[in-house]
Amino acid sequence: MTRGVRNRIVAFVVLSAVGIVYIAGSYLGLVDRVLGRGMNVHATLPTSGGLFEGSEVTYRGVKVGKVSRMQATTKGVMLDLALEDGTRLPVDSPMYVHNLSAVGEQYLDFEPPDDQGPYVEAGDVLHGTARSMPVDESDLLVELDQFVSSVDQERLQTVVRELGTMFNDTGVPLQRLLDNGSRFIRQASAHTDETIALLDQGKKVLTTQQGEKENIRSLSRDLHSLTGALAASDDDLEKVLDGTPGTARELDALLTDLEPTLPVLLGSAVSVNQVVVSHLDGVEQLLVTYPRTISSGFTGTPGDGYGHVNLQLAYNQPPCTDGYRPRNQWRPPSDLKDATIYPAHCASGPPFAMRGANYSPGTAANPSPGRLYRSSYDPRTGIIGGAVDKNGDPVRFVDPGNLSILGDDAWKWLLVGPVTTR
Repeated sequence: MTRGVRNRIVAFVVLSAVGIVYIAGSYLGLVDRVLGRGMNVHATLPTSGGLFEGSEVTYRGVKVGKVSRMQATTKGVMLDLALEDGTRLPVDSPMYVHNLSAVGEQYLDFEPPDDQGPYVEAGDVLHGTARSMPVDESDLLVELDQFVSSVDQERLQTVVRELGTMFNDTGVPLQRLLDNGSRFIRQASAHTDETIALLDQGKKVLTTQQGEKENIRSLSRDLHSLTGALAASDDDLEKVLDGTPGTARELDALLTDLEPTLPVLLGSAVSVNQVVVSHLDGVEQLLVTYPRTISSGFTGTPGDGYGHVNLQLAYNQPPCTDGYRPRNQWRPPSDLKDATIYPAHCASGPPFAMRGANYSPGTAANPSPGRLYRSSYDPRTGIIGGAVDKNGDPVRFVDPGNLSILGDDAWKWLLVGPVTTR
């Protein structure tokens, strides 16, 4: 072996020994002690919680040191924590003992509410509480056993069986669901600003929903009542649904049978309705004045030949036909095609039965200039528009009141009434 080879071997052994010593010293904390690096603080806990010397110490999950020493006290356990240089740990940081995995490997984690000072310095003591400790495995097993024992075994078997049925042969859809969920998360991460804006708007929506919670609860109660009523009327609803197709067929057959005449009837009804609407003032006057006129007169005994008053429509005058299309040019009701508007109007005067917009009655607000009939009745004042007495005063039609107090002398109202009201 040459001298150069021996020198290389010696250098390799020396460097390896130095590296091994440095790594071991760093792991044991000897290097930090010798070089004066790091920061030692203390922490108190009610119990160890499964911690051991060498357990990691983390700051919101990031390793910042380890537990260098543990000592039992009368009130719990005192921990010496060797923190890394430059660790800025707020003094008010809560501490929690967590499990790194299902088999244990506890570590001490600090979870401050913010990163504001004051910060921990060497020699400070941090205090933990019972809330800092993890759930004891024995307590968890006991409570889990009590929970399982409280569940009805038959119903539990039913749940497990139904869960098996639900997840049977669903591996591919579940994998697709998980893959799409991962893709959704990646897309959300790639659009962080849009995601934050969506969350902010979602907060507004949820705030609005919270403000409308009473209305939502009322809607839920009403919906519950409605569904309860529907459930209680299940038999009746089934009868209605079963009978609806037959009823619909019967109704369709009825409308089909009435097809030649029903449209004509409805068309005529529309025409009559339009005439009535255009003469509403006159119809109102008739319906108001005629009953009062009848009630103000005397009443005779039926069959005695006097004292009877009735209203009859005269048919001795033919209707006005001048200005309208001749009968032989009338369109049949079944003709539904559009046609040009014919300017129909009554071109004849009295004594024909005059009709048309130019003969519709007017009102005080709309005197209808140029129309032949302008009389109207105002039910608020009782004045008949367009009618005056011999003195030029407007005629007021008032309610004569209850005439039953006159007894058999009700006929006297015919003489007394005109001089008491006007």
